[in-house]
Amino acid sequence: MPYPVPAAIAVIVHDRQVLLVRRANPPDAGYWGFPGGKINAGECIEQAATRELLEETGIEGKAISVLTALDAFSGDAQPSSQQHFILIAVLCRWISGTPAPADDALETGWFSLDALHDTNLLLSKDVAEVARLGISHMAADGC
Repeated sequence: MPYPVPAAIAVIVHDRQVLLVRRANPPDAGYWGFPGGKINAGECIEQAATRELLEETGIEGKAISVLTALDAFSGDAQPSSQQHFILIAVLCRWISGTPAPADDALETGWFSLDALHDTNLLLSKDVAEVARLGISHMAADGC
């Protein structure tokens, strides 16, 4: 059985909104989620999050802290054939840039917490909860 794959996701908060990307490729093709991807060998979690943020959106961010970790599974319904990712959510502060989709992102957008409750918006698992956590952490810090 393969081992879980570590990945970092960038939870960037700006003006009480989070930046999401709509994925072009599996897993979660067509769904909105945080910019992110696999952590390269020798790369720190925070470096992976800000690198993926820049590659997928053109946004430069500063990693602040690890928010949480999540399990994500892809593949068919058989547990033995699913790929297991451990997503490490990193809270980031916007430094510069205007979001534009790149790499494996079809679209980018800033979303308020209220917008994430739109039932027509296809969200990857736990996106709304992680967004709430990120926005509340930034508000607690006065940002």
